[in-house]
Amino acid sequence: MLLAAGFGRRMRPLTDFTPKPLIPVLGKPLIEYALERLAAAGVTRIVINLAHLGEQIRDHLGGGEQWGVQIQYSPENEPLETAGGITKALPLLGSEPFLVVNGDVWCDFDFADWIQNPLPENCPGRLLMVPNPPHNPEGDFGIENGLLSGTTKPRYTFAGISWLRPEILTAYPKARDRYGLGEVFTHNEDLMQAELFRGDWCDVGTPERLNNLEERLRSED
Repeated sequence: MLLAAGFGRRMRPLTDFTPKPLIPVLGKPLIEYALERLAAAGVTRIVINLAHLGEQIRDHLGGGEQWGVQIQYSPENEPLETAGGITKALPLLGSEPFLVVNGDVWCDFDFADWIQNPLPENCPGRLLMVPNPPHNPEGDFGIENGLLSGTTKPRYTFAGISWLRPEILTAYPKARDRYGLGEVFTHNEDLMQAELFRGDWCDVGTPERLNNLEERLRSED
């Protein structure tokens, strides 16, 4: 599942008329980088949630034929946050574990590495963690013996990439439709796997970070 329903307020004015996943990075919409990497890893079915200017995303990506995938859409009348959006889309995602990728993340992670190493039967999910960027210096979680930890130091930043069993959401005690993945992960500390990734990663959350990413990519050409 690609998460693409956010407002992108920190990216204004770029997102006033363009949804953040369609903002170009070196001329290519950000979300296309994730689509290409998922397709290269053998993923064939993708669900994308839509809210702010969502019809632009649907019109641009269509059914996914250009990338050799089948895209289905999960529209939201209002953004339901990360966990809420995934919960709404569960009927489209099915009963097996699924990848979740933030639509505003640029990352050169090879999804095939995870697909070739399935989740253990008793494991509710796996998170990709990265060294803390300047905008999140305290990090989110630690890693203890390959598992997510709320107390272990050092702490790292959640990369916006995870592999989840549906049960991590259906069994989570909540009283509302709108809720975030962070609280679900905290509820499952010491049960979820966590892996530190030291490759190229960027949360394209502000115009400044977008400019920095483009400058870095140009310098690597």
